[in-house]
Amino acid sequence: MDFDASFKDKLDKQHQWPCDYLFKFVVPSEKTTDFEAEFPNESFHSKKSSAGKYTSFTLRKRMISSDEVIAIYRAASAIEGIIAL
Repeated sequence: MDFDASFKDKLDKQHQWPCDYLFKFVVPSEKTTDFEAEFPNESFHSKKSSAGKYTSFTLRKRMISSDEVIAIYRAASAIEGIIAL
């Protein structure tokens, strides 16, 4: 089973769609504009690390299905150095 199929199965067992889903990402601070450009219509809460090297982004979004969740993670993975929590 590939990663997407395994993750989809896990999401479908843990959530009843549609539901609110919490996304958390940590991005190198020099990549915050890349992150914001990837998700221009989203309202994120962001916070810089104490040293300013990283910025965390949190988004709570109403998702219709596990496929939508996976699409968000795929889009975010295009950003160099991103960590999804």
